[in-house]
Amino acid sequence: MRKLILQGVILQGAFTFLLSVVLVTAYAKEPLKLHPENPHYFIYDGKPAVLVTSGEHYGAVLNLDFDFVTYLDTLAKDGLNGTRTFTGVYVEPDKAHNIQNNTLAPVAGRLISPWARSGEPGYANGGDKFDLTKWDAEYFKRLKRFMTEADRRGIIVELDLFCPMYNESIWAVCPMKSSNNVNGIGSVAWNQVYTLDQEPALLAIQEDVARKIVRELNEFDNLYFEVCNEPYFGGITPGWHDRIVDVIRETEKDLPKKHLISWNVQNGSAKIESPHPGLSIFNFHYASPPVTVAMNYGLNKAIGLNETGFKGTGDDYYRNEAWEFMLAGGAIYNNLDYSFTVETPDGTTTPADPTPGGGGVTFRKQIAILKRFLESFDLIKMKPDADCVEGDGDYALSEPGKQYAVFIRESKGQTIRVCLPKGEYEGYWIDPVQGSKIEIAKFRHSGDVKELQIPKTLANGAALHLVSM
Repeated sequence: MRKLILQGVILQGAFTFLLSVVLVTAYAKEPLKLHPENPHYFIYDGKPAVLVTSGEHYGAVLNLDFDFVTYLDTLAKDGLNGTRTFTGVYVEPDKAHNIQNNTLAPVAGRLISPWARSGEPGYANGGDKFDLTKWDAEYFKRLKRFMTEADRRGIIVELDLFCPMYNESIWAVCPMKSSNNVNGIGSVAWNQVYTLDQEPALLAIQEDVARKIVRELNEFDNLYFEVCNEPYFGGITPGWHDRIVDVIRETEKDLPKKHLISWNVQNGSAKIESPHPGLSIFNFHYASPPVTVAMNYGLNKAIGLNETGFKGTGDDYYRNEAWEFMLAGGAIYNNLDYSFTVETPDGTTTPADPTPGGGGVTFRKQIAILKRFLESFDLIKMKPDADCVEGDGDYALSEPGKQYAVFIRESKGQTIRVCLPKGEYEGYWIDPVQGSKIEIAKFRHSGDVKELQIPKTLANGAALHLVSM
């Protein structure tokens, strides 16, 4: 009898183990998803995930002179896991937005787009005009190679299908403008490109290219689609945006994999009301971290900050922004990193005025500290905790009584008051600039408020990692 019981226990244990393997394998075969236990975060490759990165200015695929293998190697080496790229439907002229060495502005003749060249000269930035009824096979090879190389390095790609024409100079180099294609399509003004009622043929082209890209990339797990970068500019209508969401969903309906879809909501902050049900990620630019996340946390979806800038070229503002946004409950932080250029795909250029942002080797190492810090917790069980630390200006995630992640921007060796239930705790302080740790002596707490002294050596912010024993 004892032998039979023992065998039963062994079989039960084996079954439990196999079931766990099956579940992990099932998740591993799926694209990036919202985590079923906490949809403010992701699950990828069977594990909880947040996306923290500092990526190039979106020209990795469309600019034939950009070495994206070196670029992706650099992100992986720096410990980051995301990138944002445009499809080649949109392109910029040189010096657009005062950006120097802009990867989104290929030199004459070096743009590659989903549409094939026609054989008829006359494209505004060099080479033949485009034929909007034919696909460029080389483009899709390059796009898939980019996705494959990113996948090998554990990097998630946000693919932006469209982008507004901010002015006439940008519309002038767009393949969809009638003067740049042989189809006579795109005879509208620069601020009428993305609507449902201006030019039916142009809308049909946009729907077709969205379908084509979605079908071509269905095999990839390391992907989510953003309908349009900054659709709050350039006359883009909400009806058009919703239509492209529908196109993505309709296209994937009968395909093996279903990908998340993002809405780039606003610069700064906005309260999201009645979003399209097909949207799972809500991205902001230049966001006010605690306000943006807190206003929309009740959606139970992922909130991201996927473009930064216009606060100088230094590291401090963007580093603090990253910590604050993610510890306010964010799921994505993507710094716009101008150190990546055609000449330096390894991100070693030092951004300088008038380029409207920063980035670089040192900064990427700093936000990798943030990523590792977040990954050191059982993050899925945590949520923003505004009452964890007494006072203003601090940000915290917690699983009350079990684990606490706190960021203090202004650290001057002061004492902070942390609200903790009764229990035994251990932890450490971490320097968000250098990544060095300072251990906290284990302590028994009787409940209510615990005073903790920030080490005086942490002069540029401090992060607290605290767990119950």
